[in-house]
Amino acid sequence: MYIKTIRLQNYRNYKQCNITLGSKLNVFVGNNAQGKTNLLESIFFASIGKSPRTNKEKDVLLWGEKQANIDIEVIKKFNKTKITMFVLKNDKKTIKINNIPIRKIGDLMGELVVVYFSPDEIKLVKEAPNDRRRFMDIDISQIDKNYFYLLLRYEKILNQRNKLLKETQNYEILKRTISIWDEQLSKIASKIIMKRLNFINKLNEYASSVHKQITFNKENISLSYQGIYCESEEQTEQKILTELSNNLEKDFNLKYTTIGPHRDDIKITINDIDIRNFGSQGQQRLTTLTIKLAELRLFKEEIGESPILLLDDVLSELDENRQKQFLLQIKDIQTILTCTNFPYPLENQDKRFLIKNGSIIV
Repeated sequence: MYIKTIRLQNYRNYKQCNITLGSKLNVFVGNNAQGKTNLLESIFFASIGKSPRTNKEKDVLLWGEKQANIDIEVIKKFNKTKITMFVLKNDKKTIKINNIPIRKIGDLMGELVVVYFSPDEIKLVKEAPNDRRRFMDIDISQIDKNYFYLLLRYEKILNQRNKLLKETQNYEILKRTISIWDEQLSKIASKIIMKRLNFINKLNEYASSVHKQITFNKENISLSYQGIYCESEEQTEQKILTELSNNLEKDFNLKYTTIGPHRDDIKITINDIDIRNFGSQGQQRLTTLTIKLAELRLFKEEIGESPILLLDDVLSELDENRQKQFLLQIKDIQTILTCTNFPYPLENQDKRFLIKNGSIIV
């Protein structure tokens, strides 16, 4: 899989942009605040329908404009896909795939599969569990559209259960009325958890191999899922149902649901030390890099072709040896890399671009 063309109109600081990419490494060089990150954001936006930088979609509009357009042509192993997105100032965004409007954002998942890596991605390791859950949910949704719809159903049921917890003042009445939501919640939760567990187990295998390579066998990494689960989906469903009942009084007092996949986490250790809490800044950055490289391998296994790698000023975070090792790891996939300086030679299928004030020159 690779992107052939990108067209932007009124997107951030791009009035008009029309570029053709190489199928391997694409280096975008420029000073800060010239539009490098904006370009990567537009690709990620077209991939999952959300920006990695803002929850307010209207923020991506060029100042004073009423509409921004993203148009990306993707070449796949067996076909090609054109993704068109219109972000409107006074209305909801609209998305077309091969010129046909889609009604559900889930229909976009898997059409343009990306792995996004920026210096801010270190929050995957060092910040709150919410960042790690978001990481899992985005990745699995790109592989499995059904998972995306499971998340939507789970959130809807969870909101109904929490509403009941907030509005019911009598605990005995609550016990008699909440079971209908507990049964639905545990059924969907068990499906989500088993899919996450399968994802993390596979990611752990790739991460272990990658981390040994980039640390020259000095460190061992381990990723494990933290939550309520058993060997089978049915057992997991029953265990969650039991725990919901056991925690009901606590939930009643707090007025929200305290267990389930919306509270789960990923444990990350290096040489048996929890890197989330006790790792140095350098270790956490290297761990994030490992996870991103492991993502690439896992996606290739799951979808049968390599995803597209988006790298936002990542090389500046690595020393020269690790830069070379990293570039070696990604040489066979399409990579869109931004930086202020790139001192390495390019291959035949690579391209270098200059970005200046929202203009791109080959």
